Amino acid sequence: MNSPVSPASLAGIKLNLPKQRGAYYDGKWHEPKNGRYVDTPNPATSESLGKVADAGADDIDAAVKAAKRAYKEWKRVPPLERARMLKEVARVLRENAGELAMIDAADCGNPVAEMIMDATIAAAQIDFFAGLVTEMKGASIPMGPDRLNFSVREPFGVVGRIVPFNHPFMFIAGKAAAPLAAGNTVVMKPPEQAPLSSLRLCELVDGLLPPGVFNVVPGGKEAGAALASHPDVAKIALIGSVPTGKAVMRAAADTLKGVLLELGGKNALIGYPDADPDAVAGALIGGMNFTWCGQSCGSTSRAFVHEKIYDQVLEKVKAKVGHFKPGIPTDPATTMGAIISKTQFDRVMSYIASAKSEGARLINGGGPPSDPKLAKGLFIEPTIFADVKPSMRIFKEEIFGPVVSVIKWSDEATMFEQVNSVEYGLTASIWTNDVTTAHRAAMTVEAGFVWVNDVSKHFLGTQHTLRHYQTAYYEPAISDNNSFEQWRDAGSTSSEERATAAWKRTLAEYEAPAIDSGVDAALIDFVARRKAETPDRWH
Repeated sequence: MNSPVSPASLAGIKLNLPKQRGAYYDGKWHEPKNGRYVDTPNPATSESLGKVADAGADDIDAAVKAAKRAYKEWKRVPPLERARMLKEVARVLRENAGELAMIDAADCGNPVAEMIMDATIAAAQIDFFAGLVTEMKGASIPMGPDRLNFSVREPFGVVGRIVPFNHPFMFIAGKAAAPLAAGNTVVMKPPEQAPLSSLRLCELVDGLLPPGVFNVVPGGKEAGAALASHPDVAKIALIGSVPTGKAVMRAAADTLKGVLLELGGKNALIGYPDADPDAVAGALIGGMNFTWCGQSCGSTSRAFVHEKIYDQVLEKVKAKVGHFKPGIPTDPATTMGAIISKTQFDRVMSYIASAKSEGARLINGGGPPSDPKLAKGLFIEPTIFADVKPSMRIFKEEIFGPVVSVIKWSDEATMFEQVNSVEYGLTASIWTNDVTTAHRAAMTVEAGFVWVNDVSKHFLGTQHTLRHYQTAYYEPAISDNNSFEQWRDAGSTSSEERATAAWKRTLAEYEAPAIDSGVDAALIDFVARRKAETPDRWH
């Protein structure tokens, strides 16, 4: 993926926390009406990152009213003009990727080298939906020789979104893209555990959208409940836990608004006897999202491995898991971050204790690292339990931490029963070399998103992954969604001309990677010999 800032260059980026700590709505900053501010700690060091507004129902009401006023004009903005403004937001995201990543690393505990990609993903989501502004088409329905019915698609109005702590600014920016592109206005509630990057994002994009179109109100349960229940919010969306999802749905019921929920996961990875043990072990580690300490709803936290390859997989897992070592998240070399809060840390440790007491076999981790430099932080090593049984808590309940359960199976029917026995059905990963088995398993597991011989890949509107989407399908530097007048004034360049300029620029900036002198000499010798052996061929 073409990241706007390379991880190696992050060493020079300083932590630039937002100056504004209130609520952003109607294009202005506001102190919380209740006067409440709460501390925001760094989960890796326990140091304070300053106080942030703990907005309440009155602040949500003010933000929603501002969004409702803005909606009247925003929905009338020509689609291509909305797209132009959104693309400018995407540009700002890319330009400030390192800064936003560093803030999130300090505030939510995820490694900065990984969080840098959140800006790329969010910008791609914005660009993607900006490109769809002219595709929100209705239908024409002939009803006879003298009668034609037609339909038009219209925006909802004010859309509320409540986002989680594992990808703060990516969700604030990326999840606003679709409703804004469609002509809605938005009121976003950032995660109360990690609100700082969302506020810094507001500082960066201030003035790029009309006042009231994009609003961010930091707060806790009171703010979330007020947003979900507000009569002028036409649709509410949440990424969060099952209990929070239930609360949002109840709050939205009185006003009969649309509700969109992405909730928890206790997801299964299934390794069949014909699968490559090394590949299954790699997927087991990769699918657990140890980088984010397992704090990802799509993590495959239960690995069902056939008895034929069970021991092999466990041995390979021991070797592969060493890549993930807890460290200070703002250090570009860190591969695994910190747990978001003391409450969550204690919760994860209670699950580890229960697994030990219930007889699960500890393969790796099981507690905080011994490094004294990490003693003040909320760190837990990658924890792997083998021989896990369906009766154990770690088998049934979502932990949202770096804990994976490995289960041995022999009978497919029993395995499927165990896979589907939990109340969650988000993702599943199936590993087999038999296409019939793959399809049967995919149809049997109760999950909304199923990978076959892959794990933790996400899709953006097409069959391509985001990586392929960015590199093969779409390149912002080449495309041009400006108006005709803007395109003309910029030089009326064709896509071929823009592409030619792009590759010339790439070649001019290219630096050949270092190569071992012995390898280089061997390659030169090989090329010379092949040319001598084939003098009649064009080289």
